[in-house]
Amino acid sequence: MNMDQRTILVAVNDVFFYTKIRDALLPNGYSLERARTQEEVTAKAASLHPVALILNMNDEKLDAFKALEAIKGNPGAQAIPVLAFANHDEVETWRRAKELGVTKIVSRNEFSSRTRDLVEELVGGQQSAGTPTPPSLD
Repeated sequence: MNMDQRTILVAVNDVFFYTKIRDALLPNGYSLERARTQEEVTAKAASLHPVALILNMNDEKLDAFKALEAIKGNPGAQAIPVLAFANHDEVETWRRAKELGVTKIVSRNEFSSRTRDLVEELVGGQQSAGTPTPPSLD
């Protein structure tokens, strides 16, 4: 893998969250590749070898659980770290996401307010500054 590669696969159809992701990551040297269906997530994860996957567990147009199962079942893609976000009160969604191998899951509010920091924690904090944040309580 090219060390300059900083492509994030974004499986988020919600315009508000996609805009937050774009605004937080593009100015910091990341490139984004969007996936709108679980099939696109699987195909793009295997072909692009992104440094991370961002997944909206509450996406109405994409079955996040099927996408996770496909990613974690593909030897070429299963090592991709996954940052997921979901409604804070959906305990079953959080439990299932963890079981399927999500690296980190946070509430929608935390994701919205800390997008760049969360991604940098996930990919190794190459450009993070300041003090480290405590892990989310999940």
